[in-house]
Amino acid sequence: LEALAWLGGMSGPLLHTFHHLQELCNPPATISASPGGRVAPACDIHRGPTPPSPQCTRAEAGGAAGRCGQQLPLPGAGWSERPGSSLLTRQLQDLWRRSRSSLAPQRLVFEVTSASVVSDRSSKYVLYTIYLIRSGQFDKAPATIARRYSDFECLNRRLRRQFGSDLAGVAFPRKRLRRNFTAETIAKRSRAFEQFLSHLHAMAEVRRCPAFLEFFFLHDLQTAQRLTCSGMYREALAAWSNAYRLQDKLAVCSSGRFLLTLAGLAVCQQELDQLGEAHHHCEQALQLLETQHGHPLLGPFLQAHVHLSWRVGKDKRRSEARLQALQEAGVALDQQPSLKEFLVKETLD
Repeated sequence: LEALAWLGGMSGPLLHTFHHLQELCNPPATISASPGGRVAPACDIHRGPTPPSPQCTRAEAGGAAGRCGQQLPLPGAGWSERPGSSLLTRQLQDLWRRSRSSLAPQRLVFEVTSASVVSDRSSKYVLYTIYLIRSGQFDKAPATIARRYSDFECLNRRLRRQFGSDLAGVAFPRKRLRRNFTAETIAKRSRAFEQFLSHLHAMAEVRRCPAFLEFFFLHDLQTAQRLTCSGMYREALAAWSNAYRLQDKLAVCSSGRFLLTLAGLAVCQQELDQLGEAHHHCEQALQLLETQHGHPLLGPFLQAHVHLSWRVGKDKRRSEARLQALQEAGVALDQQPSLKEFLVKETLD
C-alpha cells in the first residue's frame, strides 16, 4: 500500500478507482486511524501548507501536500516496490496523468487594489488601480492597469455595440451627477468594475475580441513605444514588461502585439546591457515565428539573435542557417530594419 502516501490528496472518482484496484491487487488491509477516527486535517490553502510534524505519517504528509496543490511525485517514485504492488502503481500513475491533463485552466481574478482622486486643470476624476491575478496560487508577477470611469464606460459602449443581447445580463455602474468622490461611491464602483471585468472575461468571444484586449494593454504599448523612441530605456522597459505580463495573463501570447512586446523588451534590455534577458526574448519570439517565414519581424529577430548569441557565448548556427534560407528565398536582409527601427515605425492605435 505504498501509494497511500500519494492518495492522501485524492477524492471522488480517483479514490473510488483506488479501492477497486486495491481489491484486485492486494488482500484487504487494515489502516489504523488517529484517536477518535479523525483523519489528518487539510492545510489552509490561503496560508500555505503546514509542514508535517515529526510524528506525522508519510500518508498524512502526502495528503496535505496534495490538497494544497503542491507538485506531488508519481506514485511509486521514491519508494521501493513491494511484491504484488507494481500493477497498482502503474494504474495509479496512469490515472494521475489523465487527471493532470484534464485540469481546467486557471481563472483570472480582477481586483481593484486602490482608487485615488486625481485633479488636473480642467477635470477631477477617480483613478482605479486593478491587479490581474491568477487564482489558486500565489501570483508573484501580477499585471496592473490604472483606469478611470470614462475608460470603463468606453469599453462597455464598444462591447455592447458589438455583442448586443449577449451582454444583457452584464451589469455596469451608472454615471452619477453627484457624490462621485465619496468613499461609499468609490467602494461600490470598485466592486462593480471587478464583477464587470470578470463577467466579460468569462465569455469566450468577448475575451478574445480586440476591444476587450486593447483595453488592458494598448496604453502600455503606446507608452513603451514613446519612451523607447525618446531613449528612456529604463522607463520603457517597465512599460514593456507590464504589457508582457498583461498579455500573458490574458493568454494572447501568439499575437502580433506580443511579438512587438518581445521586440521592445529585447531592444531596451540590450541598451541597458541586460544581454541574457534580451537573448531570451529573441529566442521566445523566434519560437513563435517558427512557421511564419514571411513575417516582417522574422529577419530583424534573427539578426538580433545572432548578434546577442555572439555577445553571450550561445550557439547561433541555427539562426544563421535560417537567415541564409531567407536570403536564398530572395529576401533582401540588408534592406530590412533593425528591431529598434521597426519599433519606431510601427503604428499603434
